[in-house]
Amino acid sequence: MATTSVEASKTVIKSKKAPAKSLASRLFRERYGFLLLLPGLLYFIWFRYVPMLGNIIAFEDYSPFKGFIESEWVGLKHFKRIFEDAEVIRVLWNTLWLSFLQIAFAFPVPIVLALMLNEVKNQRVKRIIQSVVYLPHFLSWVVVVGIVTIFLKTEGIVNKGLNMAFGMEAIPFLQQPGWFMPLIVLEVIWKEAGWGTIIFLAALAGVNPTLYEAAIVDGASRWRQLWHITLPAIRGTIIILLILRLGSVLDSGFTQIFLMLNPFTMDVGNVLDTFVYFKGIQQSDFSFGTAVGLFKGLIGLVLILAANKIAKKFGEDGVF
Repeated sequence: MATTSVEASKTVIKSKKAPAKSLASRLFRERYGFLLLLPGLLYFIWFRYVPMLGNIIAFEDYSPFKGFIESEWVGLKHFKRIFEDAEVIRVLWNTLWLSFLQIAFAFPVPIVLALMLNEVKNQRVKRIIQSVVYLPHFLSWVVVVGIVTIFLKTEGIVNKGLNMAFGMEAIPFLQQPGWFMPLIVLEVIWKEAGWGTIIFLAALAGVNPTLYEAAIVDGASRWRQLWHITLPAIRGTIIILLILRLGSVLDSGFTQIFLMLNPFTMDVGNVLDTFVYFKGIQQSDFSFGTAVGLFKGLIGLVLILAANKIAKKFGEDGVF
């Protein structure tokens, strides 16, 4: 009996050790795959996570001459300045308003474009159209803003066309504050709408064709098929992308805004990204600029968590 109990205990110990050995063997077996992951992993660790340690200066009166350790610790002083500075409130409003415009007008465009391309039956024509609409994605914002400037400056093509066609005087599109936000949104639509359709077209490719055949047999029109089959098929993708977009609601895109800004549009066009640059880099207020950046990231995290929870309450999968 004693021998039997000892053997049983050894069996239990072996069974407990088996998963660890199995995990080690799997890791060894897939070592080349993990080796391929190593460069990307090192990139994110070194360029994404290690720089986050520098956020400590948001809680200090940081001086480049004293360094991180010897700079005076001030706690939440710079975060309090965010809510006391009238300029920050104005910049925050500009950022939120621009993000709202982009969600309201730029976000639905890839969806509509994907639905329209999905109705094109000629595959050759469909591929040509798709290639044409997503090529602007590969242009840098420097090139895009340069093209817009050439077209819309006072002696540009648009103003010359308006003068020749209607006898209108030159309109300073790039200097008028009222044109700044619409131009930003239109640039985003032209540059990114085609690229965004790829995700929705991939989701539409997974729709079972028999659903459309059954709908046709039942006498459903194209609009009915679109409403009851196509849109529900990509609803999950739309919600996930919307959640991710809400997470970057305070991230308006530094390069585009910075290139479009000028002294005439600074009041309506200065957003959090450019404000951090002007305040933190140009004015050497490193601690306050870092505090604003941390505040922006915290708001984005809260929005993602809230939107994800709401999506799950409505029966969707969410992001996590």
